Amino acid sequence: MKVALVHDYLIEFGGAERVLEALHEIFPEAPIFTAYFNLNLLGPHKDRVKNWDLKSSWLQNFPLARKLISPFRIFAPAIFESFDLTEFDLVISSCNTYYSKAVITRQDALHLSYIHTPPRYLYGFTTSFNYKKHWWTRVVGELMNHILRVYDFEVSQRPDILIANSKNVQERINKFYRRDSVVIYPPVSLLHPQKLATQDLKKNYYLSLSRLIRGKGVEIIVAACTKLNLPLKVVGSGKELDNLKKIAGKSIEFLGHVDDQKRVELLTSAKALIVASEDEDFGITAVESMASGTPVIAVKAGGYLETVIENKTGIFFEKASAESLMEALEKFDQSKFKAEDLKKHSEKFSKERFKKEILDLVNKHYAGASRSRDY
Repeated sequence: MKVALVHDYLIEFGGAERVLEALHEIFPEAPIFTAYFNLNLLGPHKDRVKNWDLKSSWLQNFPLARKLISPFRIFAPAIFESFDLTEFDLVISSCNTYYSKAVITRQDALHLSYIHTPPRYLYGFTTSFNYKKHWWTRVVGELMNHILRVYDFEVSQRPDILIANSKNVQERINKFYRRDSVVIYPPVSLLHPQKLATQDLKKNYYLSLSRLIRGKGVEIIVAACTKLNLPLKVVGSGKELDNLKKIAGKSIEFLGHVDDQKRVELLTSAKALIVASEDEDFGITAVESMASGTPVIAVKAGGYLETVIENKTGIFFEKASAESLMEALEKFDQSKFKAEDLKKHSEKFSKERFKKEILDLVNKHYAGASRSRDY
């Protein structure tokens, strides 16, 4: 059985890319079709993907391609339709904002599409770019979004099976695409940290681990910890970095990109991970925190409702606001949480479980799976 993987684009290494990496581990010989990739933008994660068989579209060689990804999204369905996948028996698309599910497969091939979320900008969810900021971008944006909503619905009918990354996203798929879907939670895999520094073991800081873009709620976390003068380490990069530094007090430390080993060390040594993303699709960092034995302080919304157990693996704050988070921080008691409970709960979201569920789905629906297991 010949397998192809399809991914929107590869310019960062977040939760969607960790799903792609797990899929590639299941099918290591599968080529990866993507609209555009730039490995130099992956920071310390570049080496993880440098040996993948990446096949990009015509956008790859277009002048200023990186800056044109967003405005060219109206062409994204056509970009993925241009790939010739007729030789592949199984196609798995990893789709978020750029319509990789639009690929056209053979009639007898099996197409599974892992939906991280229906495009947030099409359906009123907060995104990294506020196109309503100016009247001219609002007019153009509304026109493009109308066209893309029609495209999005149509191409979402093509895959044989839609896989939702959470019950939260499953509800969106049912609402916007009028289709059923299978929930397979994304994989969480952590390295074992090397020996930690004594000062780190004191667990005297809070941690934010996110892309620094609009909608992730990092400004809420920075503001709350600044007002309470609580030590906070902020991991990540993005367009909001300068704005965050302007509102940050002396207790806030910005670390930028970190590799996986440092990521685990920071999670293991933190008092708690704080997450404040507005209506998060799933929220893989919350589970990573639990897997490292560290509780989570999360806004009571979105995918966090599926991963955080109140007073067992973390606590909630009611609204995505600094004031609400400050109330939670003032009552938070790290000593009430047991590392073994946190780690046990995280096993529900393990990479091994993810791989098994994907393969079970393939074996169930691919007509030749019982005869062809050379994947």
